[in-house]
Amino acid sequence: MSTIHWTEGPTHQSARWHSENGASPPQRVIVADDRMRANDAYRQACEGTALLWRGDFHNARHLLQAMGRRIDRKPPRSATSTSKSFHLHRRASRHRAHILGKLLVLLDGDYTLALRRAPDVRQACREAYGPPDGPMALSLRELLGVIGAHQWRVNGVDVPALGTRIHPHYGVFAPVRGEYVDLVAHTPLPPATRDFLATSTAFDLGTGTGVLAAVLARRGIRRIVATDSSPRALACAMENVRRLALTHHIDVTGPCLFPEGRADLIVCNPPWLPARPTSLIEQGVYDTGSTMLHGFLAGLSAHLRPGGEGWLILSDLAEHLGLRTRRQLLDAIHTAHLRVADKIDTKPRHPRSKDTTDPLHAARSAETTSLWRLITTA
Repeated sequence: MSTIHWTEGPTHQSARWHSENGASPPQRVIVADDRMRANDAYRQACEGTALLWRGDFHNARHLLQAMGRRIDRKPPRSATSTSKSFHLHRRASRHRAHILGKLLVLLDGDYTLALRRAPDVRQACREAYGPPDGPMALSLRELLGVIGAHQWRVNGVDVPALGTRIHPHYGVFAPVRGEYVDLVAHTPLPPATRDFLATSTAFDLGTGTGVLAAVLARRGIRRIVATDSSPRALACAMENVRRLALTHHIDVTGPCLFPEGRADLIVCNPPWLPARPTSLIEQGVYDTGSTMLHGFLAGLSAHLRPGGEGWLILSDLAEHLGLRTRRQLLDAIHTAHLRVADKIDTKPRHPRSKDTTDPLHAARSAETTSLWRLITTA
C-alpha cells in the first residue's frame, strides 16, 4: 500500500495514496489553502511538489482550472504529419494530467471530504472504490471524475435505439457516441439469427455498460451472453440488464473475452485506437497493440455456428492518424480465416468531429465508423 507523508503545523502526518491511473505517490507534499496563488501552485507542481488542499472546495476547483490555463499558454509544437500530431497530443495530455494531478485532497475514513463548501462525495466514492478502508489521499482531478461519474450513473445516458437510458458506472465507457449503437440496431440480422430468433444465441464481447446486448435483446434475439474483462463493467452491465428487465435474455459473465460455446451472431466493439491508455476510462478508446481486436478475430471462427456472422464495429480514425493501415486490418481478417461479407458505414455525429480547434480535427472530420460483417472461410 502506497503512502504519502506531509507536515501540518508541528505534526507529521500520513495517509494511504490512491490513483486509478497508477501514478506514484508524490515524494514531497506541502499543505495549501486559499492563500495559494495560481502561479505558485503551477510552479510547485512543475517542480514535482504536490499540494494537499485544506481550503475551500470551490476555490480548489478554480485553482485547478487556473493551473490548466497556465499549461495551455505554452504553444503546441508543430507537427509534420497527422501521426506526429497524434503523438504530440498524447504527450501533452499526459503532461497535463501529471501537473494537474499534483493538487490533492484527503478523504476521511468514511470518504467524507472535510473542506468548506465541499459536496457529500461518500456515495460517489463507495460506487467507485467500494467500502472505505481508512483515510485516503487522491488528486482533486480524480475526485472530480468520480463525482461526474456518479451523476452520470444517477441520470443515465439517453440511448434512442433503446428508447430509454443506460446508466454507466465509474471507469466504464459511456455510450455517448450513438452511431455505433445505431449500426447494431439497424443492420439486418444474419439469416441464421433472423429466421430462428426463438432459438438463436448472440455474444456481445466487451459489453461495457451492456448497451449492445440490450439492443440485440430488443431486436428479438432470445439469448445473449455478454462478456467483459473489467469487473466494473460486468457490475455495470448486470445493473443495466436488471433495470431493463432483460435478465431472462442476457447473461453477463466474465472476466473473459469469449464465453464457452458457439453463437449465431458475435458482436464486438473493441477500443478503436492502438495506443497505450493512460487512465481507466481511456481503456475504452485505447488498446495497446490492438490486443482485443486481434483476440476477437483470432477466436471468431471457433465460436461461430454454421451460417453465423461476426460483427466488428470499428472506426477508421486509427487509419487517418497513421496508427494502423486498412491493409493491416484486412490482413488480420484474412489470417483469422474470415471473409468480409459486407460493410455498413456511418459518419460521426459527435461535436469533436466539427471542432476546428481540435489538434486532430483533420482526422476526426474524415472519420467513418463501420460495421464489418464477417463470416468464416474455414
